[in-house]
Amino acid sequence: MRGIGEMARASGLSVSALRFYDGAGVLVPAEVDPATGYRRYADEQVRSARLVAGLRRVGMPVAEIARAIQNPDLVREILDQHRRRLENGLADAKRELSRIHAMLDLEERLMTRVTLPAAALAASLDAVRFAASTDPGLPMLGGVLVETDADALLVFATDRYRLASARVPAAVDGPPARLVLPMTFVDEVRPRLAGDDPVTMELTADRVRLAGAEGKPVDADYPDLRRLLESTGDDRRPVQVDVAALRDAIATTPSVWREHAGLAYEISILGVDPVGKLRVAAEAEWAADAAAHVAVNREFLLQALDAGGAGQLVLELDGPIKPLVVRAPGDHFSLLMPVRY
Repeated sequence: MRGIGEMARASGLSVSALRFYDGAGVLVPAEVDPATGYRRYADEQVRSARLVAGLRRVGMPVAEIARAIQNPDLVREILDQHRRRLENGLADAKRELSRIHAMLDLEERLMTRVTLPAAALAASLDAVRFAASTDPGLPMLGGVLVETDADALLVFATDRYRLASARVPAAVDGPPARLVLPMTFVDEVRPRLAGDDPVTMELTADRVRLAGAEGKPVDADYPDLRRLLESTGDDRRPVQVDVAALRDAIATTPSVWREHAGLAYEISILGVDPVGKLRVAAEAEWAADAAAHVAVNREFLLQALDAGGAGQLVLELDGPIKPLVVRAPGDHFSLLMPVRY
């Protein structure tokens, strides 16, 4: 028989641990002196004590240690079950640590992360890109403006004569962000955006990262578009159109030309017939009743129709001096500034 101190030295368990496992019913001494309370262990209990010490070091719960000691044939099965728990717990811990690191990045670098399906982001860029400026004197308008909302990404482009906007549902983490993406960056990442798998765009004041590419935002003030967007309210007159039919009508209507800053450009004149259908009007009709028509740059209109996609679109008209709105399915639309008679 071994005293508790000798058992502690032989097993690797401390005296206090042996007392604890005795009280828990896991490793009960072979005998206890009724007069002194001294515990004595049998030699064959050394193996059990060493097993308890090992299981304790790997964090096995007391109940499972007791089950292993009481069922020697199940020890390997119990060990495998505990290993799987540890592996699952480690995976959970790694995910949580990654989340904490990401949170610290947001706090320390004022980073905003926007996560959304790749195809949805691609569609929003395609819906606005045509409206970006190509004037080197307006570098701030030569890119795409992105803004974050609580649960969406807003995308804009404008060259002062037209504006295209798209809103895409997204998961947004971090402070509100408003950056102008250079067109070179947009064109670099666009081919990489395909499918419904999510992509994450990381935005800071001096950097944007997306789809394995990194760029520097345009360092220029972008105009406030809110007042112009307010002009697309519910009081406008919506007319549903078939894109192919409208393109055919534009192509077969005699050209009307105007000039701006020494450059000639072609325009299209739109009106609504008595039954509420959109029609492409001739210049004489526009001259006879300018208030009943809206004229816009023909090339801009065709580009807006292309960006809206094939099929049905809704055009919103509100007289000759308000922007023409081309509204596509989803939350995409374009504004075209009118040409006055």
